[in-house]
Amino acid sequence: MAAPLPRIALTLGDPAGVGPELVARQLASPGINDRAELYLVSDEQELRDAQVAAGVELAWTTEPGKGLPVLVDNGAARPVKTFAPKQATREGGLWAMANLRRALELSKEGVIDAIVFAPLNKSSLHLAGMRENDEMSWFETVLDDGTTATELNILPELVTGRVTSHCALAEVSPLITTDLIVERAELLERVLVARGIAAPRIGVCALNPHAGENGAFGREEIERIRPAVARLQEAGHDVTGPFPSDTIFLRARAGELDGVLTMYHDQGQIAVKLLGFDRGVTMAGGLSVPVCTPAHGTAFDLVGTRTVNAGAYEHAFATAVGVGAQARAAAQ
Repeated sequence: MAAPLPRIALTLGDPAGVGPELVARQLASPGINDRAELYLVSDEQELRDAQVAAGVELAWTTEPGKGLPVLVDNGAARPVKTFAPKQATREGGLWAMANLRRALELSKEGVIDAIVFAPLNKSSLHLAGMRENDEMSWFETVLDDGTTATELNILPELVTGRVTSHCALAEVSPLITTDLIVERAELLERVLVARGIAAPRIGVCALNPHAGENGAFGREEIERIRPAVARLQEAGHDVTGPFPSDTIFLRARAGELDGVLTMYHDQGQIAVKLLGFDRGVTMAGGLSVPVCTPAHGTAFDLVGTRTVNAGAYEHAFATAVGVGAQARAAAQ
C-alpha cells in the first residue's frame, strides 16, 4: 500500500514580487499533484493574476479529494482589490501575513504537514504591523504552542543549521549550551534524513579561532561544544568536531560532510550564499510544522519579465514534500 501523500500549504508571498509567478510555474509543472496534496491559501483573483504573470494555465478546486490543488479561499482578508507592483506596501504585507496566518492555522487544525511560502518583503511586513524581528519569530507568536524556530539553510549538496541565529555577536557565547547544541544537531539530522540521507555526517563548528587552541582563545569548545559532540556520538550519531569555521566548509566541499552545525548566523550564511545563493532554501525548523521558502527575496526588478530563476523555489517545494512526508509518516 502506497504511503499517503504529504499535505502541503502554499502561499504566494508578497503580491508585489515574483512569488505569484514562481508558485504558478510550480503548479503548472508535470506530475505536481502526484507529489503532494496541495492547499493554496489565496483567493481566485490572486491565482488568476499569477497565471497571467507566469504565462501558464492552472486548475484548482475548492473540494479535497479531486486530485487538484485545493483553494483555501482567504479572500475575506484581502485588503485591496489591486496591489501596487514592484514596491513594498502595507497592503502587500497585510495580505502576505493573512495568508501565512491561515496556513499556520491549517497546521494547528491538523490539515497540513508542511508550508511553503513564496518570498516576502520585510519592509512590507513591518509596514503591516509585524513587531517581531523576522517571520520566524512571528511564526512562533502565531502558533503559540511552545515550539521555537531555528533557521536551517539548505542547498542540494549541503544543509547548515544554527545554534544561535538573529542576535548580537556579544550575546552568542552565553546562549550556547551543550543541551542546545545537541538539540539543534538532532534537528539537522532529521532534516537530512528527510532528504534521503540514511546516515548523515554532521560537522560541528567551533566558536573561537583555531577551535580555541585548547583554551588559549576561549573555553566554549572545551566546556560546552566538545561535551555536546561526545554526547551525540555516544547516542550513535555521526557527528564530529568542533572544527575551525575557516576550514569546516572545505571538508563539506570535499564531500566529507552532509551537514554543518554553526554557532552563529554569519558563520554559516557567508558560506551558503557563496556556494549557491540562487539555489538556497530557508527552513524554519523546530516548529510544530516545517516551513520552507526560497532564500532569495521578492526581486521587484524581475517582476513581469518572466526571467526569475525558479530553482530555489522548486528546491523549497521538494524540501517541504520530504519533511512533510516524514511528519505524516510519524503521525500515522
